[in-house]
Amino acid sequence: MNWLLPEYTADALPQEAAQIERLRRAVLDLFRVRGYEFVMPPMLQYLDSLLTGSGSDLKLRTFKLVDQLSGRTLGVRADITPQVARIDAHLLNRTGVTRLCYCDSVLHTLPASQASSREPIQLGAELYGYAGVEADLEAIRLMAAALDCAGTPASRIDLGHVGIFRALSNAAGLDAEAEVAVLQLLQTKDIPGLRQRCAGLAEPYRSALIRLPELYGDAQTLETAACELPQLPEITSALETLRNLQSSMPELPLSFDLSDLRGYNYHNGVVFAAYYPGFPSAIALGGRYDGAGKAFGRDRPATGFSMDLREVARLSALETCSGAILAPYAGANDALAKVINTLREQGEVVVQLLSGEACIEGPLLDRQLIEHQGQWIIQAITGIDHKNG
Repeated sequence: MNWLLPEYTADALPQEAAQIERLRRAVLDLFRVRGYEFVMPPMLQYLDSLLTGSGSDLKLRTFKLVDQLSGRTLGVRADITPQVARIDAHLLNRTGVTRLCYCDSVLHTLPASQASSREPIQLGAELYGYAGVEADLEAIRLMAAALDCAGTPASRIDLGHVGIFRALSNAAGLDAEAEVAVLQLLQTKDIPGLRQRCAGLAEPYRSALIRLPELYGDAQTLETAACELPQLPEITSALETLRNLQSSMPELPLSFDLSDLRGYNYHNGVVFAAYYPGFPSAIALGGRYDGAGKAFGRDRPATGFSMDLREVARLSALETCSGAILAPYAGANDALAKVINTLREQGEVVVQLLSGEACIEGPLLDRQLIEHQGQWIIQAITGIDHKNG
C-alpha cells in the first residue's frame, strides 16, 4: 500500500490547502504592515548550529541524517525560531531593533499530541534588539492580532515568567537532576508529587515550589504571589513585569499561570500562551529568549511567538467560495480568449474546457460563458454536465 503516509502526516486537499494559503497571506500581510520582514530559512541545517541556543527541548524532536557531501550530521528543523535568531545575529548584523517573520513547514519525530501533525506549518514573528517590556507588549499584541486576523480570536492569554521558578530553584539549591524532576512535576501540576520531591528542601523555598502550581488566574494571582512567595529580587522583578503587561493591555483577555514553564531551557523571561474555545491546548505560544544568537556571534535580546497554521486553519471558519466560471474550449477564437483573460485579471476563477472535455471535477462552477448575438456573456449554470469537488 504505497499510497499510505507515515503516521501523523497528511496531505492538504484543495479546500484545506486553500484555507491555509488564505490565512497565510492574510497574517503575513498583517506582519508586513507592522514592519516585520519575511525570511525563509532552509529546511536542513548542520545539527550543531540548528540546536545551538535552544537548550535540550528540541533534541528529541529533531530528525537527524548524515550529509553525503560533508559527512557531517544534519538536522531537519523542528522549530524555525533558532534559525531566525541565527539570521538576525550572523547574517543581518543590524545594531538596532529587527523585526522578522516566517511561515513554513517543520518536522517533528513525534507529534505534540494525539491530534497534532508531525509536520506543522509554523507561522511566527520575532523581535530582536530590545530588552524592555515594550517588546513583550508588542509581541503579545501582535499574536492576538494574528489570531483575530485568522478568525480564531484568543479566549484567554496566559502570562508567566520563567524567572520565578529559576529564582526558587537557585535559592533552594536544586542540582540539575532535581531541577528537571521538579520542573516536570510543576508542568503537570502534580502537587502530591511535588510535596514528596521537595520534602527535604529548606523553607520558605519548599512551600513556595509546592504553592507555585496553584498560582494561576486573574490579576489577583500576582498579588497573592507577592505575599506568599519569598522576597527574592528576581521574583519581585518578574511580578512587576507581569503587572506592567497586565495594566498595559486591558483590551486583551489576560490571565496568569506561574507554573507554565514550557520551553524553560529556552526562555528566560516572560512567556505567554493563547487559547481558543474548544481546543485542548494552546493555539499559539511565545516568550522572551534573550541571548539565543550568542552562539552565532551576537548576544541580542529577543522575544516572539509562533503558531501551527494547520491547526489554526482547521479551527477557522471556511471562507465562502464565490464560485467559478465555466468557459468552452476557445481554439482559435480570439474574442473568447480575450474575455477569459480579462475575467482572470479581475480575479475571477475561469475554468476553460479542453478540446473534447465534457466534465469538470474541481472548483464550484456556478456560472458559464455563452455566446449571445456575437457577444460573450456570463449566465448562471443550468443543466450543464459538471461535477464539483
